[in-house]
Amino acid sequence: VQLQESGPGLVKPSQTLSLTCTVSGGSITTSYYYWSWLRQPPGKGLEWIGYIDYSGVTYSSPSLKNRTSIFRDTSKSQFTLQLSPVLLEDTAVYYCAAGLGYPDHWGQGTQVAVSS
Repeated sequence: VQLQESGPGLVKPSQTLSLTCTVSGGSITTSYYYWSWLRQPPGKGLEWIGYIDYSGVTYSSPSLKNRTSIFRDTSKSQFTLQLSPVLLEDTAVYYCAAGLGYPDHWGQGTQVAVSS
């Protein structure tokens, strides 16, 4: 399974960040797989944002759930993270990942800066 993130590298505060993960070499409906979003702010550790599972059920981190939406397009083998409104502290490298439990397939990450 290969994953590739895509999206803007720069967004302004209060805007909506939309990142898409394109999956190849596997199906996002594969039983029991979880398709996750994580991020790593500068100088900080990895933070889990949320997931959409093989059946389309989503779950987000309590600290972010009010600003987070995760959905998928099975016809395109993609899943998308939307974060709104973005704050300065949302600056981070964002990763999509997948696995049966803890992710064992990762995208290369995409840098997102939030700045006016």
